[in-house]
Amino acid sequence: MNTFIIDFFNELWVLVLEMSPYLILGFIIAGFLSATISSKVVEDNLGGSGISPIVKASIFGIPLPLCSCGVIPVATSLYKHGASRGATTSFLISTPQTGVDSVLVTYSLLGPIFTIFRPIVALITGVVGGFWVETAVKESHNTSQLPSEVLDKNKSKFRQIIEYGFVSLPQDIGKPLIVGIVIASVISMVVPDDFFASYFGNSFFSLVITMFAGIPIYVCATASVPIALALIVKGVSPGAAFVFLMTGPATNAATISTIWKVLGKKTASIYLATVAICSLIAGVILNSFSSDINAYIHHHNHWMMPIWIQQLSSIFLIAIIFFALFKLYFPSMFRLESTLRADVELNVKGMTCNHCIKTVKAAVFESSPNVKDVNINLSTGSVMIEGNSLDKEIIAQAIIESGFKIN
Repeated sequence: MNTFIIDFFNELWVLVLEMSPYLILGFIIAGFLSATISSKVVEDNLGGSGISPIVKASIFGIPLPLCSCGVIPVATSLYKHGASRGATTSFLISTPQTGVDSVLVTYSLLGPIFTIFRPIVALITGVVGGFWVETAVKESHNTSQLPSEVLDKNKSKFRQIIEYGFVSLPQDIGKPLIVGIVIASVISMVVPDDFFASYFGNSFFSLVITMFAGIPIYVCATASVPIALALIVKGVSPGAAFVFLMTGPATNAATISTIWKVLGKKTASIYLATVAICSLIAGVILNSFSSDINAYIHHHNHWMMPIWIQQLSSIFLIAIIFFALFKLYFPSMFRLESTLRADVELNVKGMTCNHCIKTVKAAVFESSPNVKDVNINLSTGSVMIEGNSLDKEIIAQAIIESGFKIN
């Protein structure tokens, strides 16, 4: 038993060592994108009909480090501000599949073929799904309801980069990332070598199995990478692993139900069908390179980064993740509760990440000019609003219209 535990933590530490330098670089780039590309820029480019907004939506979505739940409030805002169903669907499909952080982690663990192939497939899948919706679903929605983004203009660009890259983003992906690394380590320890190859090999059936396994579960794009690596090492074909990389981040029960509610059941069905079909096609294509990919993964000796950089990066990454999660789940440790004043307090259901917090804050500020401050506890769903002569019903309705529920 002691040997098993030691081997498990060794496997876990090797994964962290390999991922951490690239993940930290991804955090920095993501912070820069967050500070320089506002949601208004995205919204202004996704209005109108035709193929152009659909392609732009997919391109915008690829570098953004949004998970399948975090992309929902952003996409809902785009749709309410005038983006077509097609463009919104394109954004919803391409965004959670990849991001700058996950692309860099993909390179560190799975090599250049996966790294290049992943964003290309995300782009194509987004365009296919968006165009399918554009041609199959009649457009009819109100384009003037949701509030605009709330920006803190007092913060410098540097501070915005640091806060998003090293606090907000780690808060959003920290928990699933830890779970993903643990699952990958368990697979490495428990599953015999070539277990999957002996049963499925490179068969199309293996692609279908991983597709059905990936669709209902929640895993972010970055956390899916170590799991895919562990599956490949144990004999899953690269194509089947790639199907998991697509379907795991892009689909889950919560995402599908929200799309069903906001964009309609036909759009939700096309969304799901697009991800499923394109993932299978991409898996078949990738399996034609399986020998090159397997050679890279099985003979890759982690030479790309000096060990001292990996070790320092790993320590820094662990500190970042735990600080961010403590700040998320124990916010009272980082502020004086006595300074909080709640003239209106609501309990909001459905908030899952910092993008949800931004959306709810924007809705509250837009609902009344008398709002002075909004404090949100993501772990409890508590929304404490300070202001004069506030109408609780109007504020609640604004939050509901932005895609959330009031308990």
